[in-house]
Amino acid sequence: MTDQTPANAPASQGAAMPESSISKVLQRGGEELLLEKVDDRFTVNATDQAAIAKLVQPLPANVSTDRTPTQLTEIVVDPARRDAVMQQVRDANAVSYASHVYQLKDDPESRIYLTDQITIQFAASVTAQAIAQITASMGLQQVKPIAGVPNTFVFTTTASAQENPLKIANRLMQRAEVLTAEPNIIVRTQSHYRPRDPIYPKQWHLNHDGGADLAPNSHVAAEKAWDITRGIRSVTIAIMDDSVDLTHPDFQGIGKIVAPRDFKENDFLPLPGDPDDNHGTSCAGVATAEENGVGAVGVAPGCALMPIRTTGFLDDQTIEDLFGWAATKGASVISCSWGPASVYFPLSLRQRAALTQAATNGRNGKGCVIVFAAGNANRPTNGSVDESGWPNNVLSGPTSWLGGFTVHPDVITVAASTSLNKKAAYSNWGAEVSVCAPSNNAPPGVGLQDGYVFTPPQVRGALPGLGIVTTDRVGPSGYAPDNIAIDFGGTSSACPLVAGVAALVLSANPDLTASEVKQLLQQTADKIVDSSPDPQFGFRKGTYEAGGRSDWFGYGKVNAAKAVQAAVQRQVMAAIAPSRQIQQQNTTSLAIPDNNPQGATSTIQITESGTVRSLQVSVAIEHSFLGDLQISLTSPSNQTVLLQSRTLGRSTRLQNTYTLQTTALLRRFLNQPAQGRWQLRVVDAAEGDTGTLSSWTLTLGV
Repeated sequence: MTDQTPANAPASQGAAMPESSISKVLQRGGEELLLEKVDDRFTVNATDQAAIAKLVQPLPANVSTDRTPTQLTEIVVDPARRDAVMQQVRDANAVSYASHVYQLKDDPESRIYLTDQITIQFAASVTAQAIAQITASMGLQQVKPIAGVPNTFVFTTTASAQENPLKIANRLMQRAEVLTAEPNIIVRTQSHYRPRDPIYPKQWHLNHDGGADLAPNSHVAAEKAWDITRGIRSVTIAIMDDSVDLTHPDFQGIGKIVAPRDFKENDFLPLPGDPDDNHGTSCAGVATAEENGVGAVGVAPGCALMPIRTTGFLDDQTIEDLFGWAATKGASVISCSWGPASVYFPLSLRQRAALTQAATNGRNGKGCVIVFAAGNANRPTNGSVDESGWPNNVLSGPTSWLGGFTVHPDVITVAASTSLNKKAAYSNWGAEVSVCAPSNNAPPGVGLQDGYVFTPPQVRGALPGLGIVTTDRVGPSGYAPDNIAIDFGGTSSACPLVAGVAALVLSANPDLTASEVKQLLQQTADKIVDSSPDPQFGFRKGTYEAGGRSDWFGYGKVNAAKAVQAAVQRQVMAAIAPSRQIQQQNTTSLAIPDNNPQGATSTIQITESGTVRSLQVSVAIEHSFLGDLQISLTSPSNQTVLLQSRTLGRSTRLQNTYTLQTTALLRRFLNQPAQGRWQLRVVDAAEGDTGTLSSWTLTLGV
């Protein structure tokens, strides 16, 4: 091995390592990573941090103000004097040990901190007495065994250790008795993906780390979902509402707007026209505000937006037009934060059929996912309440409530929870609620013919919970003057949030049907519990029945991360059961050239047509040191995935099968053509050992 080895490439274990590399190689997961010392800093470990500050004060050095591991103090120093100053500090009585700070070669953003621990795995035949002799000679003391890994222990350096754990590990790896020797290093964590849009830190409903009026996990876990997907443009969310301000910065971007339609003005610019046309802009922002470094961000920022301005009235033809437009123009998800201005509103045959048509025939037969807000009256989606106290007795006595759209079997009906994981006081409830999503808290109310009315009995006292921060109509006509709504809410906000999560699910797995998306959201929802009585009626409906659902929360609070992960898993499982199988083998033995980046390439030609639904690759190799090898597979469409990195260590025979379950990268070949030339490439990346690719087998399900 030489210093020219790539940063992520291992050297052959068991061979003598050049002395110049002893301090430059990190043993990690069966690989050897090349390191560089950071030139202007080092770390010390001491029980008394104040003593370190006092020790450093007279020296040409300073204690770093950067975030460092709690057990270490990082000292910043003139690079020319780094080693001399480190030695002075190391000799002080207050210091347990001092170490350079490292970075991975060619990766100056990395930071690697050494601790005083080493994990060592000995060969099965090595006795406890031999282990004690080997480690004592290195100045190591045993701390504990590693459960589940035979003959493997954690050791710590003692005062008699002559070298740091990095060097000790490399010397140990040259001994035949040692299978693995890894120093315990510290690296910074990398947070789940977080947008840089300035308003994002205030969007608690997406992700938060706690705070005032914030219960743990009252968000939808968007950041973990974004680690998998932030949405793709081929998945379109239709927002049917009063309008969407297409001039807002959060709706700009190539391919962001798809098939806009204004049914009120009968044109293709669904812009705000009336003074209070603000609602749709905020709903659209909750679902899919673009991640662009300005304003807010939606839960599915990478998805496209289909803005549809409604007429403000409901009739059979209108519903057919609205859902027909969305379905035929390619909407994947349809979000509807509205309902009839009527207490009891059964759908007509045509209206039911229009929703069913979109939910079953849209999206090329997979169905559009249709999401409706449950409503904000704190009334049942389908049930009766003994009403009293309404202005002018507009409602009195036993009164039946029916939402119409919210009880349609193909609809995902969304209730609202609060930032404290409680029921929002206004949220409608009932057997038809599918899931809930975070929103604000406020008194219940309903829009009737004469305007908005707070539903009786009057709710007294505070209703704790934070509002939703999202996009707002541009200019002074919006909810606020700065293009950002800071207290949006209602099931109006919860609905597009669920629509956006559904869009993430389809971005991860576009093969799901609309009914499968609904099922998946319900199955992965968080079972939040609210045992408090309802502030209006004293009902307690915040727990779950035997079937796993609650009248207040449906199957629970939607969880974007779990839903997206389940969507990916379902895609894998769907690929396991293909309709037919193609299997071919190449048994021509092929020598693997030593230390040659071109490697050896073996080909299998598939003549049958079909789309790949599953695949597995079986490989047989004989090699004097398998840790030198990397194995990759290239498809007929010239896409390559790494099957095996250099983690095989001292082994000399490989008989392994790589599947969708064991090698996630193979999923990249799903839905690609099976026909054509498949190539297996084996590269020996280090000098000194040789071997042969004996055979390999490709099994495709199509």
